[in-house]
Amino acid sequence: MAEVKVIRTAAETALAHAFALARPHLPGGEAIAQERAAAFDVFAREGLPHRRVEDWKYTDLRALMRDAKPLASPPDAQAKARARSAGALLGDGEARRLVFVDGAFVPELSDTEALEEGLSIASLAAALAENDEELVAHLGKLAPTSDVAVALNTALMGDGAVIRVRAGATIKRPLHLVFAASEKAAASFARSLMIVGERARVMLIESYEGPAGSGYQANAALELFVADEAHVDHVKIIGEGADALHISTLAAAIGARARFNTFTFTAGGAVVRNQLFLKFDGEETIAHIGGATLLKGRQHADTTLVVNHAARGCQSREVFKSVLDDEAHGVFQGRIVVRPGAQQTDAKMMTRALLLSEQAEADNKPELEIFADDVQCGHGATAGAIDEELKFYLMARGIPAAEADALLIQAFLGEAIEGIEHAGMREALIEQVAAWLKARTKKD
Repeated sequence: MAEVKVIRTAAETALAHAFALARPHLPGGEAIAQERAAAFDVFAREGLPHRRVEDWKYTDLRALMRDAKPLASPPDAQAKARARSAGALLGDGEARRLVFVDGAFVPELSDTEALEEGLSIASLAAALAENDEELVAHLGKLAPTSDVAVALNTALMGDGAVIRVRAGATIKRPLHLVFAASEKAAASFARSLMIVGERARVMLIESYEGPAGSGYQANAALELFVADEAHVDHVKIIGEGADALHISTLAAAIGARARFNTFTFTAGGAVVRNQLFLKFDGEETIAHIGGATLLKGRQHADTTLVVNHAARGCQSREVFKSVLDDEAHGVFQGRIVVRPGAQQTDAKMMTRALLLSEQAEADNKPELEIFADDVQCGHGATAGAIDEELKFYLMARGIPAAEADALLIQAFLGEAIEGIEHAGMREALIEQVAAWLKARTKKD
């Protein structure tokens, strides 16, 4: 049999070269080095995912990622100065900010003083350099390295946040991880880990932003361990620059009788892939999983979700809304898996897309895999234009057409955003929707 030759793209070749150069300098001991090597072997064997890979059929990364940017160098004073105003979502002092510029932790821009009792915060690079045993024991245990994007993040992870919340602790101030890109056309691979103890309560915010004129690339991942009876709220805001490529992964394991809420808001980036891998590890847990996406121009955003019900009596609700204008392309792939023994599972998934132009495209692919017989599961998907009857009703009462459109779009997205428990965060995202709509009205 003739040997099969693998054709490597310029991006794949550049990534292999970057790993070879960076490998001796990446933080971590022998165990982490072996984990990096094994992860890179996955990439070396599979290459960048493409349309023949089922989970990536709508986001052909091999075609969309024409080149791979060089690894980001430590941020200079100018880049740090520009990042001072990054992540301005909530009121001054309401959230504890941890700032990363080009993937590197910046202590002087971060609020790490006077931590609440039961809370500890460290940078990933520092924890790896110190060979933190708990970190080494948890890192890589949730994020699936069979996924090439995760494998690349594991191989090249440089810095990120390591957050621990002790059992029984209530952290009143939200923790805000601010990831800001500089004007460099560089690649960053941030990796964060959060361990929440039993009966603890905490809110975590991730925000990503950068300049419009830079074609930087971000590959970020968060592993989140939620113990029994804990309550965790998580919000991710993707507002990358107009030319950026963004891939982010959330991998979470949720214990028994816990409450877990996660919401993703996407309004920036040229190409965005947001992945969620969630597993119910304990009984009688409730989770709300949602998202809102606003796209224009030729933006492409893909939300891929796997909810793994492995314990009995758990409930999950998934609601995702997208608004697509111009030639934008929105993708939603959601899969609910009910394992044998996960009886009395109650899981519902809904995705809706609102198309504002004839050129916009939405691909919705909800799925169920059920291996138990005492369950209540369902899914649905819709895509369509603004309801002309509702619009006419508003216009008949003296509301101009553009304002009528905006009101209907806000109401459409409101169902998803209103599920966020934190009032300040709800208001901040509603303001971002209003700003997006205002810019669209000016364009028209």
